[in-house]
Amino acid sequence: MSEQYMMEKEEIYSKVMRAGRRTYFFDVRSTKAGDYYLTITESKKFTNDDGSFHYKKHKIYLYKEDFHEFKDNVEEMIQYIIDEKGEEVISERHQKDYKKENNEENNSVEEPKDETATSNFTDIEFDDI
Repeated sequence: MSEQYMMEKEEIYSKVMRAGRRTYFFDVRSTKAGDYYLTITESKKFTNDDGSFHYKKHKIYLYKEDFHEFKDNVEEMIQYIIDEKGEEVISERHQKDYKKENNEENNSVEEPKDETATSNFTDIEFDDI
């Protein structure tokens, strides 16, 4: 198989979505049998202490037999989030002027903020899929 053919095979159809430090790559690829499947790659940029940077990548392979169920599940999850919290983004990461309101009715003791606790989670918006 020639190198030219391999390149064409890898670049059947692609789309890039940039979202802050994350970039999402949507790529249509071909199986050995000539059928198509989708890969979704999340690439996140990290800066090292010395100023250099590296990327961490996570990839999902999605095959045709799973398209409808995957789409239905994503749509259901998106609708659940919108129904529960609306479409307005309310996290500190997304709004520089966001301030947490203290409810005087809420007498619970607030635990110390642990920056690393949620830093390992991934925020993904599927509206563009």
